Amino acid sequence: MCGRYASARAKQQLLEEFQVEVDGAADEDLRPDYNIAPTKPVYTVLSRAPKDDPEGHPVRQLRVMRWGLVPSWAKDPSIGARMINARVETVAEKPSFRKAFAERRCLLPADGYYEWGVVEGAGTAKKPKKQPYFIRPADGGVMAMAGLYEFWRDRGRPEDDPLAWLVTCAVITTTAEDELGAIHDRMPMLIQRDRWADWLDPGTADAREFLVPAGSTGLSAYPVSTAVNSVRNNGPELIEPLGEGEGDSRVLF
Repeated sequence: MCGRYASARAKQQLLEEFQVEVDGAADEDLRPDYNIAPTKPVYTVLSRAPKDDPEGHPVRQLRVMRWGLVPSWAKDPSIGARMINARVETVAEKPSFRKAFAERRCLLPADGYYEWGVVEGAGTAKKPKKQPYFIRPADGGVMAMAGLYEFWRDRGRPEDDPLAWLVTCAVITTTAEDELGAIHDRMPMLIQRDRWADWLDPGTADAREFLVPAGSTGLSAYPVSTAVNSVRNNGPELIEPLGEGEGDSRVLF
């Protein structure tokens, strides 16, 4: 699963990197976050027609959403904390995700994500010691994680109340191959730049063509401090590689 990630790029950088046409987060500037956890607000990129466009032409937008998808039919939003990931194998059929997959796909920009691998010979069988790793594009570029988003209406508030609507998202995960699989068997599904437009287009006839196992990822992984284990910790030091002799300091690839 993907349960923590880092996204420290400034909004302006994301607007330019993703060629965003409408800043839908004009009143929301998120601070750099090196320890994004479920239910936190995150930047997303999507293609959607503005409310004031009579033609209904989708445009690329940057929005702030809460991480943890809440289906429109949910009785309350607490379910979102458990729905941060959607598996590539079932996302097109599972009731919680299938409508969003068909109509509301997005990208979640990230600098990289964290995963925990078991340290051989450490801890116990019931409670093995785990080492956190930071996994990022080897070239330092932005990572575009495939995602879904959904609208949830609080029926206890008037429809014109801005707080009546909650917009949430989830990251799609796939099987981790080769070296990444040695750390954890799952990873975020990544969308390459030349496929961003098709993935985001709500008019794409069948998005299942994107649901393929991860190929060559171009990612690198290295161990980082266990300080990332606590969501209370945040800062660029969390993505710094471990020094020689600190924990399991091997750079995997």
